[in-house]
Amino acid sequence: MLLPPKATGLAAPTGVARPWPSVLATWGPGERSTLHAHHCCHLVLALDGELQVKTADKGPFQPGGAVVTAPDVAHEIDASGARVLLVFIEPESDVGDALAQALGASTIEIVGREAADRLRSRIAAPDQADVAAALPGVLEALGIATPPASPRPRHPGVRRVLRHLRADAGGADTSLEALARVARLSPGRFMHAFTESVGVPLRPYLLWLKVERAGAAMAGGATLAEAATAAGFADAAHMTRTFRRMFGVSPSDLRRRSQLVQDR
Repeated sequence: MLLPPKATGLAAPTGVARPWPSVLATWGPGERSTLHAHHCCHLVLALDGELQVKTADKGPFQPGGAVVTAPDVAHEIDASGARVLLVFIEPESDVGDALAQALGASTIEIVGREAADRLRSRIAAPDQADVAAALPGVLEALGIATPPASPRPRHPGVRRVLRHLRADAGGADTSLEALARVARLSPGRFMHAFTESVGVPLRPYLLWLKVERAGAAMAGGATLAEAATAAGFADAAHMTRTFRRMFGVSPSDLRRRSQLVQDR
């Protein structure tokens, strides 16, 4: 079992904003997003009804009971009128490695009615669901119940930097030179190794960490302005624009959902 049976509420003092944990689950009313991409793996499951999913090729919407996306894959989802369970999985975690192994070469997988029914069966009563207890079964149904036998290779220096960044509350020196020292590599070699190991360059990844910190702060009760300041955004407007680009919805939508945070 990757997750404990109880949810861990994410709350942090104002001014402190840490990235969300390896797996974050939230559920509530569905809505329509614009085309967007974010650096996390992502499951959207319709607890009732179905979803409509469009990929970056601008083709027609495709119906499904759920959708699973790999990180940094552009997609658009219309879940209007349905209740949905969203599961965000940090791609550099063991859980993310397991999902990548389960997805194989696929970057986005639209789950049909029967498979979605199997996922829904893991949550007996959506209105009063104990999502914390249900999530291990949901992950098992997706084929990611155990850590992968062969995790994705990452440069050891990059692993040190990832641990360093995720342990920090947002105040560390994130200049190329400082992080290269943590990695024990030259700046040029570090930039190459980071992109090769993580799948995106350093600067977009650092922006993603800001989004995580802001989302975690809001889940803990911070206002939009407080979350923006704690995460290192220039202001709430900058944070909102970034959220819309990465999630296709505004950060205030996060606040309207019931939040449950899972940690390994």
